[in-house]
Amino acid sequence: MQVINEVFPTDPEHIKQMMEPGPEGPIFMVNLLKFKERAEYKDGRASDLSGRDAYMIYGRAVSELLPKFGGGPVFAGDVTFLALGQAEELWDEIAIATYPNRRAMLDMSMSPEWREIAVHRDAGLAGQLNIETVLQEGFDSPLAAMMKGIAKGAR
Repeated sequence: MQVINEVFPTDPEHIKQMMEPGPEGPIFMVNLLKFKERAEYKDGRASDLSGRDAYMIYGRAVSELLPKFGGGPVFAGDVTFLALGQAEELWDEIAIATYPNRRAMLDMSMSPEWREIAVHRDAGLAGQLNIETVLQEGFDSPLAAMMKGIAKGAR
């Protein structure tokens, strides 16, 4: 398996697929995040922030923006150990957000509010993978029930 860790999508075919409607119902976007050692702002501003610190500015602001698009933050946690499998390098953090559908996520990421805060995301991230997921039909567990409740509450 080849992994290309990007900050923004670069493949035109992939961008085209992102514009398609996507699955019905809520989606849960799993974000695998890799931070830069030091934040690097494209506008050249001086900063003594770490990449993680710059991304946290973005993370707090996007958590407040998500509900305006029917979504919400679900989980964020630091990666501490790879228990099974092998990887050349681990991600630094995993974050999960929910959206009512893919369109809501795209609308948020094209909004002026998001673009304003995304400078901190771009400054802090070395790369990331965003993995769109949906709850499995018929799978019942306490965690699945909690996730369904979170998705309903975010709308």
